[in-house]
Amino acid sequence: MFNFIPSIDRYIFKLVIVPMLGVFTIAASLLVLDKMLRLLDFVAVEGGPIGVVFKMLATLLPEYASLAIPLGLLLGILLAFRKLATSSELDVLRAVGLSYGRLLRVPYIITAVLMAANVALVFYIQPVARYTYEQLEYELRSGALGASIKVGEFTTLADRMALRIEQSEDDGRQLKGIFARVANDKGQVLSISAREGSFLATSDSPDTIILRLTDGTIVQDTGSETARVLTFSRHDLPIDLPQIEKFRARGDAEREYILPELLRMGWDSSSGDAAKRDASQASFNFRLVEVVMMALMPLLAVALGIPSKRSTSSLGVFLSIVMVVAYHKVNQYAEDIATLGRFDPTLALWLPFLLFAALIGWMFWRVAFVPGGHAIGALESWFGKMGKRLAKLFRRRRLDVGTVDSEA
Repeated sequence: MFNFIPSIDRYIFKLVIVPMLGVFTIAASLLVLDKMLRLLDFVAVEGGPIGVVFKMLATLLPEYASLAIPLGLLLGILLAFRKLATSSELDVLRAVGLSYGRLLRVPYIITAVLMAANVALVFYIQPVARYTYEQLEYELRSGALGASIKVGEFTTLADRMALRIEQSEDDGRQLKGIFARVANDKGQVLSISAREGSFLATSDSPDTIILRLTDGTIVQDTGSETARVLTFSRHDLPIDLPQIEKFRARGDAEREYILPELLRMGWDSSSGDAAKRDASQASFNFRLVEVVMMALMPLLAVALGIPSKRSTSSLGVFLSIVMVVAYHKVNQYAEDIATLGRFDPTLALWLPFLLFAALIGWMFWRVAFVPGGHAIGALESWFGKMGKRLAKLFRRRRLDVGTVDSEA
């Protein structure tokens, strides 16, 4: 099926795609797991259903993917070229006349596809998903998601009822050990206890639910010396739901705006809100520069993935992650100061990009066009010497400890 694709391109594609998908999966999983623990605690405190955790995590996936995609692309290409270099296959390919530009054809095709996917993520999918996350969080706090009554605690409902449930089973559908204290319209107080119960929706009023109780007792305080005591096998207790304010419209923050909205607000000269324009321009330039930065990843991967001759140092892998993460943090800081109006948004975001691009261009030029050149050769040599000194120090300390033990 793919016979029309040169074998070298198929080979490089296999070398790149496997570690790239692996890094992407690991990075996204770590981010999701970290957030999942926080969301589980948050939902438990708010008393909400466990299913909302997975809904909230799903809305965060676009944001995590926009961070994991560049990192996966970088490390996928870097590990592929590192394998070619350490196995001497790169020397053979270069000897038969294949330039780095030719070898980077497939990585740049992959980069173009991922850049298009990242554009869709950061300019369209991510803003809407972020708004959905904020909406779910608001509804969970307010109770609009049907947050469950906390087991073992008294909960006040509509300022006229106190409810306590001893045990909840079947994901909240089956309740046991129920006690309620209700004030009716006549000023009388009813104390209700029941063995079991369950919540039922009503078709008449969406603001009212029914708590159906089974096998219980009602004690009515009539104001006299004796109270009325009634037993029942089934009793329906209407509960008025609290009024929940409607969630705000999308657009409370610039990160919730999609591309057309950012362009309209950021470059609307008739708008008198300068702060809004600066924030919109800063958000637009931040998203754009994060996407364009991916075009530099193949060059950075080659520059840091090829170790010096007769060296198997992994310093380039570590340094590549540090550079990308540090550059992302610089962009976030530049966006913040541009949003505050302290710096021009275009200059604040694109000046670091130009400096980063110049550094990567120089590193790639050293590897690709300087005979015997290497981007971080001096740094690898220094780290190698430091590693040997540390190894000697630890070896000497072990010998000293062994001598003391033998003397003892």
